[in-house]
This record gives sequence, C-alpha cells and structure tokens, in this order.
Amino acid sequence: MPKFVIEREIPGAGKLSPEELQGISQTSCNVLRSMGPEIQWVQSYVTGDKIYCVYISPDEETIREHARQGGFPANCVSKVATIIDPTTAEG
Repeated sequence: MPKFVIEREIPGAGKLSPEELQGISQTSCNVLRSMGPEIQWVQSYVTGDKIYCVYISPDEETIREHARQGGFPANCVSKVATIIDPTTAEG
C-alpha cells in the first residue's frame, strides 16, 4: 500500500506541550480506529510551525478524510514515489 507524507501547518507546533501533543495523537488514533485498518499512521516530525506525518493509505482522499474527521489540517499530501537511505549509495 502507498505511503504518503502530509504537511500540516500548525503555528507554534514546536512549542506544543507534551500534553497537547498527546491530545492530538489520541484524536488521530481515535479517528484511525473508526476508519478501519486500511489507513495507518507511521510517525510524525514536529518542527517550528509544521508537523510532517507519514501514513500508509490506499489513496490521498482517505488521508484527507482522516484530517477532516480529526479537525486538523492536511495542507499538502504527497505520495511517496520511492524511499532512499545511505544504503542506496552502496548500490
């Protein structure tokens, strides 16, 4: 199943407290449970004003529906074409 990177613009994201991040995570997980197993949250990276999330999903619309139900933005949703890492250089 395809992977997606979601960019969420959340001003002050990097200053959110552990409790606020826990609340956001709980909301996301509750929505995921209600949507079924075809969409999965892999992990997220919190920066100054954005959160970048990696999801496994059948399509972009499922990602956007998760965002709508959770009440958080999905400003940019990009399908991952391929994954590289340092071992790619060893070719």
